[in-house]
Amino acid sequence: MNRHIFSLFVLSLSLFFRLPGQEDEIILTIGDREITRGEFERIYQKNNSSAVYDNKSVEEYLELFINFKLKVIEAENMGYDTVKSFINELAGYREQLAKPYFEDKEYSERLLKEAYDRTLQEVNASHILIRLDQDASPSDTVKAYQKIMDIRKRILKGESFSGVAKATSDDPSAKINGGHLGWFSAFQMIYPFENIAYNTEIGKISMPLRTRYGYHIIRVNDKRESLGKVRIAHILVYAGKDEPEARKEGEKKINECYEKLKNGADFADLAAEYSDDRNTASAGGDLKWIRSGIIPDPLEMEIFSLKDSGDYTKPLAADYGFHIFMLLGKQPLETFEELKPELERKLSRDTRIRQNEELMTERIKNENNFRQYSGNLQPVIDILDESVYDGTWDTSLANDLINPVISFGDREYTQKEFARFISEKKKYNKGYTFDELVNARLEDFIKEKAMEYEKGMLEVKHPEFKNLMEEYHDGILLFNLTDDMVWSKAVKDTAGLKAFYENNKNDYLWGERISLSTYTFEDENLLKKVTSVARKRSKKPFSASKAQILICGSDTIKCVQIEDKKFEKDDDSLNKEVLWKKGYSLKQEKNDKITIIQVNDILPPEPKKLNEAKGLITADYQTYLEKEWIRSLRDKYEIEVHQEVLDKLAQ
Repeated sequence: MNRHIFSLFVLSLSLFFRLPGQEDEIILTIGDREITRGEFERIYQKNNSSAVYDNKSVEEYLELFINFKLKVIEAENMGYDTVKSFINELAGYREQLAKPYFEDKEYSERLLKEAYDRTLQEVNASHILIRLDQDASPSDTVKAYQKIMDIRKRILKGESFSGVAKATSDDPSAKINGGHLGWFSAFQMIYPFENIAYNTEIGKISMPLRTRYGYHIIRVNDKRESLGKVRIAHILVYAGKDEPEARKEGEKKINECYEKLKNGADFADLAAEYSDDRNTASAGGDLKWIRSGIIPDPLEMEIFSLKDSGDYTKPLAADYGFHIFMLLGKQPLETFEELKPELERKLSRDTRIRQNEELMTERIKNENNFRQYSGNLQPVIDILDESVYDGTWDTSLANDLINPVISFGDREYTQKEFARFISEKKKYNKGYTFDELVNARLEDFIKEKAMEYEKGMLEVKHPEFKNLMEEYHDGILLFNLTDDMVWSKAVKDTAGLKAFYENNKNDYLWGERISLSTYTFEDENLLKKVTSVARKRSKKPFSASKAQILICGSDTIKCVQIEDKKFEKDDDSLNKEVLWKKGYSLKQEKNDKITIIQVNDILPPEPKKLNEAKGLITADYQTYLEKEWIRSLRDKYEIEVHQEVLDKLAQ
């Protein structure tokens, strides 16, 4: 290998592979604060993409770095990091930055792929529900489970699923539909229900499934490939099934509309006239794109049987009224990559992502030597009384209970902490015994403390997270203090701004300018008078209002519009026909209006007034304030650069 290339290779490696202890070398001391080589290098590399080390670039950056650290140290010494608004803002950023560390990306990707595959295939199912509260006692849970199992046995022995559903299901709609749910795919049912439905064979009855609603059994009636997407418009006439007269009138109305459609009437016009769906009627009835599985079975089959854009259905009856649908377009489902953003949005709001939390809890337990001290639960059970069921239990009874219930690493969570956690949930099912209540809450306690412990260890376990939090910490402090000392101060300090302007007004000069007046009027008889007044004003200036009185007299309606302006030579808004000469006059006629442009004067360069350049002057004042502030900070804090460490960076 060429030795020059080898030297460059070694230099590159040296940026990433430091000898032990090199990162902890002190490169800079400001007051009593020591800054390590590692911190300086990290920030240097982040702000210099090439990260090429040489004496000049390092020395130049060092001055900027010192200014930055001076401001942060000053903010801390002034207590800016103890202000509630700062603490809350930093905590909010920390919460956001911590999220990726609590996501199993591989698991999430599997869920997305699973959801997409299920979007491609739909399930037609029926169910029976035995309702059970989420906090039901173990004894009530056993009773509900036994009841659903008995129902399942009846169906397996040959009874009609629909008939049994109508007789036993706690789902109110089962009395009408026999438990039939129609077609569905991913995200249309709660995840546990969806999971069982997709994993049960056609014609089979699932084992009981527990959801937040209770216990279900599911019969899978059929499965099919997704029919894709259609864009449809509709005309809807509301007419409830239980209102015979309204139903009769509704049917008459939809048939009248249908006859007009067959005779060539425009669908959009008919939607505006007939449709009771006011959200879509004005848009031609357009329902946009809809995937199969969304619309109830009978209507869906009619819609998806339409072949070409412009085809429409006959009037279709539903329990709530009558539809006519028109096909506007047809598409197959999107690819995984096309649909992925939508799936990710749905996944973030779906219960299936909670399994990620359970996996995370197990990982945290395994990585941090989790221990459960089951023998220390009994003292907590012993101090519970009936008041725990209605949320009035006195947690001070646990003040002396200091033994651990669980631990992660070297962090122990005591009986007292667990007792308070129990009391946070204000109500419990009285069917729970105290033993059952404690054991049920223990699982939630473990999950919460696992996440809490892991969040607290992020800076220890992940140096990049620690560094990022330090950047946010310093950045917020820097912004807040700089705003007070420079940005807002320059805006509020009117006396200081004025003094700065007076001392530097020659830095804000107008170039040579032309002063002119424009007179616009419609009555040609006024030309002589306007010209005369314009010349007088150019020789001896007086106000535009006085000029209008001289021209228009006492008329309340102004017969002439007068505008006085000054322009620099490079001003694009200056009329190009105007000569740069005092006393020059130009007449123009356009759109039945006459315009006289009179050059009053040619003005030499002069300082701009404060209000004429306030933005620029304020910005310069801010720069001045910052320089003065930095100078005062450098006087206030002793700065020591450890040159021997700094020199190593460019070696």
